[in-house]
Amino acid sequence: MASANTTSTPQKNCTVYFDGACPLCTKEIATYKTWQGAEQIEWVDASSCPEQELGVELDRSSALARMHVRDAEGNLIQGAAAFVELWAHLPAMAWLTPVLSNSFMIKILDVMYALFLRIRPLWRKA
Repeated sequence: MASANTTSTPQKNCTVYFDGACPLCTKEIATYKTWQGAEQIEWVDASSCPEQELGVELDRSSALARMHVRDAEGNLIQGAAAFVELWAHLPAMAWLTPVLSNSFMIKILDVMYALFLRIRPLWRKA
């Protein structure tokens, strides 16, 4: 029996939607892209990609308002939980994810992220 489509591109572990118009966000993503495991992640600049690249359940304004990650099953995750999902695929950070992925820690991280989002416009490009 012949194998099924052995020449296809390997499936990515997750898709990260980030604000490429935010210099701080872009710098953080550029750092992640240099880490082991980053080649298995699809990186989408929500500020400049065609709208259809955002996929279902995500519009551009939502994608630019906060971090979103789509896991390998297609589930859309946002906020601090999105960072934890991303970090789970980067060996340098994966060791932290069991500690950070419980609902109590996600709530704490979401409060910290919400504070960051309030000052983020200071860095975002006009």
